[in-house]
Amino acid sequence: MDEQTAVESGQYLTFKLGEEIYAANISRIREVLEFSSITHVPRTPDFVRGVINLRGGVVPVIDLRLKFGLSKTEKTLDTCVIILEIVIDGERTVLGALADSVQEVIDLEAEQIEPAPRLGTRLRTDFIRGMGKRDGQFIIILNIDRVFSSEELALVQEAGQSGEPANTES
Repeated sequence: MDEQTAVESGQYLTFKLGEEIYAANISRIREVLEFSSITHVPRTPDFVRGVINLRGGVVPVIDLRLKFGLSKTEKTLDTCVIILEIVIDGERTVLGALADSVQEVIDLEAEQIEPAPRLGTRLRTDFIRGMGKRDGQFIIILNIDRVFSSEELALVQEAGQSGEPANTES
């Protein structure tokens, strides 16, 4: 069984960034939180919005819109933080990802998923696991472990381990 077939069928949490619908395998989702305050950590990449306190633990929060080249996520009633567990280089990391809104948990069968598009050698699309099709809409299925490079994950982890955060934004 190849990697594409191994990951196709299953349950996915869908969420919106701008007008596009994205999905992540439900097995990687720990929970979804309301967007409250995030403590900014200085000297981190733009896409690292800061850290939150999750039951006494420090969890870095990234802005998927910025990571994907969109504008910064603005706080609305629907804005939320998706708490994810990712694995890079064999290491598990918990992080929060800002989303404009969470949609629903859906089941996608193999026949509803196409392979990730090939957009040439200059554009990085290895973080796209496939393109789901449901009700006439495309759903970009993320390979959540590949959204970040090892170097970027190290910066995210450092943000979560930083000492004195600077200021808090709401």
